[in-house]
Amino acid sequence: MPRTTIVDLSPAEQAHLLAEVRRARYGYLLALQILLLCAAQRSPTEIATVLFCSRSTVYRVVRAYRAGDLEGLGEEGVASPLARRPVLGPALKRSVLAILHAVPRACGWCRTRWSCATIALELQARRGLVVSAETVRRGLHALDWEWKRAKLVAQDDDPQRVAKLARMRLAFEQLRAGAALFFADELDISLLPKVGYQWMPKGTQVEVLTPGTNEKRYLAGALNISAGTTAHCVWYRKTTGLFLDLLATLDRTYPARTFTRLSVVVDNAKIHKAEEVSKWLATHPRFELLYLPTYCPRANPIERAFGDVHDKCTRNHTRKRMWHLVQDVKQHLQVNGPWPYALSELYYTPEVTAAVQALRAAETAHEETSQLAA
Repeated sequence: MPRTTIVDLSPAEQAHLLAEVRRARYGYLLALQILLLCAAQRSPTEIATVLFCSRSTVYRVVRAYRAGDLEGLGEEGVASPLARRPVLGPALKRSVLAILHAVPRACGWCRTRWSCATIALELQARRGLVVSAETVRRGLHALDWEWKRAKLVAQDDDPQRVAKLARMRLAFEQLRAGAALFFADELDISLLPKVGYQWMPKGTQVEVLTPGTNEKRYLAGALNISAGTTAHCVWYRKTTGLFLDLLATLDRTYPARTFTRLSVVVDNAKIHKAEEVSKWLATHPRFELLYLPTYCPRANPIERAFGDVHDKCTRNHTRKRMWHLVQDVKQHLQVNGPWPYALSELYYTPEVTAAVQALRAAETAHEETSQLAA
């Protein structure tokens, strides 16, 4: 006599399989199965038993079919007496995108960002559709939207922006033996850890202890755009002396017998334009300072190297003493290089390319004039 039980499943396995079945057939497909079984003269009790649903669900589907409401289950914008739709359709996705591109305050919400729950309520107000926040979340992921941190961007409106970028690109393209181009900047090293993402067990949150008293050090670095190496120095304060110490470090690292021209690109901070810096440059004629456009950090490749410093050393760190943290940063700059970063696409826009060509033509004309005069 054959066994009545063909497969032995534990209660936990049965619950998991049932959840997967319900997730796969949610809403519209379940309704189709119920209607086909009703047409086969199966009773509501038999249908509920076979499909692992309730008798009330069977009755709701039959009522919706008889009332003609079942036709809108596969279309957008039609309310269903069945369960909610798990995925947003094309028309509803367009409504969600229209909401995302609007300012919440313009829609009457006292907030600055859209949340999934707020989008669901706005959909209900605009379209009369009741969807859950989780359905909105899945729809946003299907639209390739994700929830992540925004970034601060300064207004890039320097009137000499194109000319400055053109000079730096020309200096990069005219590099030869005995010349080097550096991108310099300063980095704050704080004993207070920068908090960031890391792997942790689900349902827990890793705690990063704060120091009793915060301390800071300031690192000045210069990235050799050709070699990818970084020269650096650390001070207690971010003053003109810090930048002068960086220039002196470059002077020692790249001796005059080997390098006759050193160009250093810096931002418009006052420590780079101080009178002491001008005096130092006057006594070191092989050095040249080039200034970035105002509020344009994307044009400085060393920003990416400093971001790597935060990722490797200062984010979620557990150091209790500042000198340990400074040593971590120095070791990272010495061991984990080089950083072969290319120039940003800002340097290769059509207007910058035209400015570079104009500078080349001016230099060529100047050389020809000098030769004729000689």
